[in-house]
Amino acid sequence: MITEKIIPFEKKVWLSSPTMHGKELEYVTKAIDTNWVSTVGENIDEIERRIAEYVGCKYAVALSCGTASLHLAVKLAGERLYGMPKAGEGTLRGHRVFCADMTFDATVNPIAYENGEAVFIDTEYDTWNMDPNALEKAFEIYPDVRLVMLVHLYGTPAKIDEIRAICKKNGALIIEDAAESLGATYKGRQTGTFGDYNAISFNGNKIITGSAGGMFLTDSKADAEKVRKWSTQSREAAPWYQHEEIGYNYRMSNIVAGVVRGQIPYLAEHIAQKKAIYERYKAGFKDLPVQMNPYTPDSEPNFWLSCLLICPEAMCKQVRGDNDAAYIKESGKSCPTEILEALASCNAEGRPIWKPMHLQPIYRTNPFITVSGSGRAGSNAYIAGDKTADIGADIFSRGLCLPSDNKMTAAEQDAVIEIVKSCFA
Repeated sequence: MITEKIIPFEKKVWLSSPTMHGKELEYVTKAIDTNWVSTVGENIDEIERRIAEYVGCKYAVALSCGTASLHLAVKLAGERLYGMPKAGEGTLRGHRVFCADMTFDATVNPIAYENGEAVFIDTEYDTWNMDPNALEKAFEIYPDVRLVMLVHLYGTPAKIDEIRAICKKNGALIIEDAAESLGATYKGRQTGTFGDYNAISFNGNKIITGSAGGMFLTDSKADAEKVRKWSTQSREAAPWYQHEEIGYNYRMSNIVAGVVRGQIPYLAEHIAQKKAIYERYKAGFKDLPVQMNPYTPDSEPNFWLSCLLICPEAMCKQVRGDNDAAYIKESGKSCPTEILEALASCNAEGRPIWKPMHLQPIYRTNPFITVSGSGRAGSNAYIAGDKTADIGADIFSRGLCLPSDNKMTAAEQDAVIEIVKSCFA
């Protein structure tokens, strides 16, 4: 229900759109003028150097997207753990990988690319990331697992120390999906440096962008060289095209790198703008039965997306199918479906929280681990106690992503706040 005083925005207020500053065009134009438009060039060299320096790792390899970075990280981990595969055989060869449950499917799909099976680890309320207690339970059920895919959702660091300690105890490697968290820190250290293999993204809506692109981050020279080789079709050092292993066309172009290069100087500014948006929402919603996406005192998110979670007692009746949703309006209550519809009717973009992977049709038969109760290990799920233990599903049901564009004015954000408030009238 929209109050009469709220007028739809003339220009769309976006969830998170690219913010260009002018230098991007300069670097792209130079690449075109000098004919360095393919997968080598000054822009690529420079962003690899600058990102590695910024996050504090030794090597960065610029790739076509964050998913490519994750795929090659999975491939590296699989070869390290299980040896070289036969032709046509994935490096994971049916082995299980523990993976964050509430994430975008780009986190999970590379496991399938390498013929592995993702085992989804439930979420915890403190950060909306992988629950260390559920991870510990997962190792009790599947003690042979040796690889964990960790995610920092919406730019908020997970409980890294706890998760690393559990992995170390169980002899497991970590792939750190920091696609959403470039610039976020945990105990003063940049995300993207805590895993055995690490990946970031420069997708169009990320904190800085190249329109596309991603990076593999590592302290291992051998791993960096392997990723460079694989990402350029695994060409051998021969005067002709010699191939001894499967390769991929995953290298970033010098054009995309030019956009990233022009964005890097503005990373801190973008983070500050995103944090200001988060704080304004937090203040604006102080009298509503909602809370913002949380983070722990030992971390500093990059505040990529501001999200809210409706208190259980303030939820009206809401039903979701695979492709649609419905709700019943109740006085003093609301739900994500109502709020998102209200925002859309006023020309503002919101988004549901990432739907947990264990609820996705493609992955519904995969194992899913929650933390409490005695539970059981089944062919498709470990449900601890009852369904109320499914924290990811609960956050998905009650949460939504708010317009978080760093070009949104304070007046526009105030109007968004009023739209949300009207839904609880």
